Amino acid sequence: MWPDNETTRDFLNFSGVADTVAEIIVQAQGRPTSIGVSGAWGVGKSSMIKLTRIALESRTSSPGDREFIFVEFNAWLYQGYDDARAALMEVIATTLLEEAEKRKKGLDKAKDLLRRVDWLRAAKLTAGSALAMSLGLPPVGLIGEAWHLGRKVIGGGADQKTVTDITETGAKVGEELFGLLKPKADASPPKEIQALRDSFESSLQEMNVTIVVLIDDLDRCLPETTISTLEAIRLFLFLSNAAFVIAADTEMIKHAVRKHFEGVTDNNLVTSYFDKLIQIPIRVPQLGTQEVRAYLMLLYIENSDLDETAQEHIRTNVMAQLRKSWQGKRVDSRFIQSLNENLPTALIGKLDTAEKLAPIMTASRDIGGNPRLIKRFLNALSIRMAISKAQGVGVDEAALAKMLLFERLGSPDAYKALIAAVSTSDSGKPDLLLAEWEDRANAATQFELPAQWESPFVRQWLTLPPRLADLDLRGVLYVSREYAPVMTPEDRLSSTSADLLVALLEHPAMAAGLKEQLTKVPTEEMAVIMDRLLDEARQQQEWGIPDILEACLVVCDADPSQGKRLGAFLSDRPPNQIQPSIVPKIGDKPWAAEVFALWKQRRVSTVVVRAINKL
Repeated sequence: MWPDNETTRDFLNFSGVADTVAEIIVQAQGRPTSIGVSGAWGVGKSSMIKLTRIALESRTSSPGDREFIFVEFNAWLYQGYDDARAALMEVIATTLLEEAEKRKKGLDKAKDLLRRVDWLRAAKLTAGSALAMSLGLPPVGLIGEAWHLGRKVIGGGADQKTVTDITETGAKVGEELFGLLKPKADASPPKEIQALRDSFESSLQEMNVTIVVLIDDLDRCLPETTISTLEAIRLFLFLSNAAFVIAADTEMIKHAVRKHFEGVTDNNLVTSYFDKLIQIPIRVPQLGTQEVRAYLMLLYIENSDLDETAQEHIRTNVMAQLRKSWQGKRVDSRFIQSLNENLPTALIGKLDTAEKLAPIMTASRDIGGNPRLIKRFLNALSIRMAISKAQGVGVDEAALAKMLLFERLGSPDAYKALIAAVSTSDSGKPDLLLAEWEDRANAATQFELPAQWESPFVRQWLTLPPRLADLDLRGVLYVSREYAPVMTPEDRLSSTSADLLVALLEHPAMAAGLKEQLTKVPTEEMAVIMDRLLDEARQQQEWGIPDILEACLVVCDADPSQGKRLGAFLSDRPPNQIQPSIVPKIGDKPWAAEVFALWKQRRVSTVVVRAINKL
């Protein structure tokens, strides 16, 4: 299994882009910088943020160079618990105060910055409560708690606990109001905001540092939280020695801005708002087949038994090879094996699987080379393989991967048809459905597909090994039941018929006692019962009078139309399996003469022929 979160180990050759972002910040030499790292959900923006920090931290500095300090802020974590604008300001101010204390520089300015952030936070608290009360609503926060307790006292519902609560809450309110809202001469939000910006800039100047604020997961937030965070960023933007790197899906941000300016139809306003915040837009690179193949292989290597040193050696060389891909250099199974001659056989098999999966993972519209979706696919495959091992179901991993691909990316109607083909086949092989298509696809010849199957994905999928038409896929469906319930023949039986089938399979020698009940079973259900009995009979290696034969004969007595089916089955048994004791057992059946004639043609033993001739 692979964790679905950001990583500091580059599997996607993103280090080059991260180095570019780091270089932009360095070259700015303290000038205000805002960089937007854009890309859809799951493409690796969070990893890019982590790699950017590593790139800046690992740079060789010269004496007198400004150091970098970092603030990592995830607005999504605060959503619903705190005001994102105030939270970001507080995280920045607290980080600066901690750095000032360590460096013994800029301490007064850092403390002043934190006090002003507290003032703005508390001002918002009291303003919110005043607004609520003016509208006839209960106030919010600590003031609201004190208000509710006061109403309880007035209503005569106070007890000793209420008095204690009032005392404690009053103390908190006092601290909130009189600790944070110390009287300031001529204090107002505009003046406090400008003073906050001055304190922030002065603190950085005195410490001789550049602060790099890394904003992540902004596109996961609700529009209100997104705008709140952007407004906080705007307070610190365009100040010396400050750089902001904002990872978000551009379209999601623009959606939040549209919601904020609801009713405004001018799209230029939306674009302008975003462009004023982001000076330098950088898009996470789209992955091609080469990168997806390398990513899949590195994920398999990460989960292998190779030690960390060997894994890192492979990863480093793979990234170097990817940087030469424009020269025609390839990352494939052969290249990986050239880096380590002692790769486990099981791992080499997984590298081959990665080779086959990569083109579809890249070209598929529903995955499109998205690293998070690729990882989720591999995790789903891993879970199903674990189920197969835990429950003793023999499943070929390549076949399971091919079926899982179709489940995720194929037409739902086509997938249902594929399940039905497996479920209704006595052998669990969809040969009647897939055999010709797989042959023609691999031979690259022209052929038509039914409408529900026709797509570029299906045609490419049919060429993937293994050839499914030759495989029993019932085990694959069994471990895939969360999406594809196994439709066995028993599922087409009534509860009474299903009980009779269980009894016949568990106690076939006692089948005669069930004959009367079997005569009441509908013909179509008797056919299903015979299907299942014949499946069980195929396991027999000697045909004298095994117990399963007794069950089959009772079914034929109850429904004579099943007799010819049993006769055809017995006719196909290998001649060396036929024992003389079966002859008198079936000799009086209307279909027996035909069976005996075929046995003689196929040269059963002389002893069996003698038994037939005695009838």
